[in-house]
Amino acid sequence: MFNVTASGASIPALGFGTFRIPGPDVLRIVPHALRAGFRHIDTAQIYGNEGEVGEAIVNSGVARNDIFLTTKVWVENYRHDAFLASVDESLRKLRTDHVDLLLLHWPNEAVPLAEQIGALNEVRKAGKVRHIGVSNFNRNLMAQSVALSEAPIVTNQIEYHPYLNQDAVIEAAREAGMAITGYYGMADGKVFSDPVLKDIAAGHGKSVAQIVLRWLVQQEGVIALSKTVSEARVAENVAIFDFALSDEEMATIRARAVAGGRIVSPDGLAPVWDEPA
Repeated sequence: MFNVTASGASIPALGFGTFRIPGPDVLRIVPHALRAGFRHIDTAQIYGNEGEVGEAIVNSGVARNDIFLTTKVWVENYRHDAFLASVDESLRKLRTDHVDLLLLHWPNEAVPLAEQIGALNEVRKAGKVRHIGVSNFNRNLMAQSVALSEAPIVTNQIEYHPYLNQDAVIEAAREAGMAITGYYGMADGKVFSDPVLKDIAAGHGKSVAQIVLRWLVQQEGVIALSKTVSEARVAENVAIFDFALSDEEMATIRARAVAGGRIVSPDGLAPVWDEPA
């Protein structure tokens, strides 16, 4: 495991995501993931499992200070007072006095971005958050956030997989000193039947999931979130640091991107997405 550095933050390159993992499964799989070597756990207010994530971390036996913990403020909590209250509630559920990274989960034009960024900075100054960032922001919103923020915006968490070209956002993030955190790396399961990815996997004696995760973390400044409720898959997903893809293989996987490859674009939340250059 190695870390990605961005504007003072040092973030484990491979994270364990908990989106759509029910509480009982969180209590089982998150301690297992931490014991297997994961040190980056990602949750969100809207996932409804912060309480179980907090309990799982306590039960794992891994020291809290050894874990990089991320959560996200939901769009309905962006007004200043609601924002501060929601962060306190998240910390209570997570059984910690701080999170390592707090993100704005989606854009919300109903609340001025300056108010949102101001609240992020306020909780950081209060010691409740070590680093701040955004999620599902386009390049314009990223630039506005950086300009509005006193503290560095360290990452933009976005959908990223072999079928979605995110070069424009990644380049903008690098120029701003930000990392990219990629979710939906398996493209909702589409990668597993991809013959090109299967061939590359066979050549390395690895699984398709391992190839995709390796492709993500092998890119400069990119962090990958993995997700599973299977103990066997946990062991598989964390074992991506004993091999490397060739430049040709990296380019071959990148070339899998297609027009219309985006999967996550909810009405009422999604911004106007950046198109590939």
